[in-house]
Amino acid sequence: MGTQDDAPARRSYVPAGSAADGPYALRIDPEHAGWGYAAVRVLELAPGAVHRLATGDSEWIVLPLQGGCTVEVDGEFFELLGRESVFSGVSDFAYVPRDAHTQIASGAGGRFALAGAKCERRLPARYGPAPEVPVELRGSGTCSRQVNNFAAADTFDCDRLIAVEVLTPGGNWSSYPPHKHDEHRPGAESELEEVYYFEIAGDGLGYHRVSPSRPGGTDVLAEVRTGDVVLIPDGWHGPSIAAPGRDMYYLNVMAGPGPEREWLICDHPDHGWIRETWPQQQVDPRLPLYGAGPATRAAPTSAPTDQPRTPEGSR
Repeated sequence: MGTQDDAPARRSYVPAGSAADGPYALRIDPEHAGWGYAAVRVLELAPGAVHRLATGDSEWIVLPLQGGCTVEVDGEFFELLGRESVFSGVSDFAYVPRDAHTQIASGAGGRFALAGAKCERRLPARYGPAPEVPVELRGSGTCSRQVNNFAAADTFDCDRLIAVEVLTPGGNWSSYPPHKHDEHRPGAESELEEVYYFEIAGDGLGYHRVSPSRPGGTDVLAEVRTGDVVLIPDGWHGPSIAAPGRDMYYLNVMAGPGPEREWLICDHPDHGWIRETWPQQQVDPRLPLYGAGPATRAAPTSAPTDQPRTPEGSR
């Protein structure tokens, strides 16, 4: 729930079920979000069901959340083994280009995220194997989290789409220190719209904060549960807080108008100091929750807050 009964809070916090549309348990396209690029949908398929999608002016990644499926793109087939749940393992995925006709079918049924972005280039359809997804550990102590970089800017080629999964053990904070990417500052900060799609283990809850980076900017404190979404057109976002005993998952989908597909962030000046404490602490021993291969730990950074951040940042 948003803490403020105002228009920005209502637009930014999307409770589960409030953006359902036909076979989609969630449908957030740029037109719904009121911005230009990023999109996320959650497709629910009954056993034996088939869904057809014309991609139009957007590129998409089909990412199983629960179950497996077959993705057909203009006569080319990709078999996705999927997974039992987002808390059980890394999933394989399929990239679907713009201007394509796609069919998604599932013999056993399941739930599938479609992460999308309006784009210009038409890249080839491709399969992303689970063992090739880089699994990264970030932060230390109670700021430890796991990032599955399946479509990070430096791991998988897309035109504009950037997407990762983050898993936060119960009781930990992620997306911390708070950070932003709402200005185009070459070499220092990217302008990216962002969607957070949440799932919480054991029907639990968590909390997510977005604070204004400019007068009248996004200002939300939301209690989040499985299926909830927070839209971030601007602002300092974080922390995402997992309740004790309830691991948190979120899918981050980002895209923007910048000439380069890159993720450069700026830390909140009041909170960036937390990075300096990370080298003295151990990564939470519960991590990795799982991995497609050996997890790597990102080196903590303590650069000044106006310096560019690489993917060992605040996600």
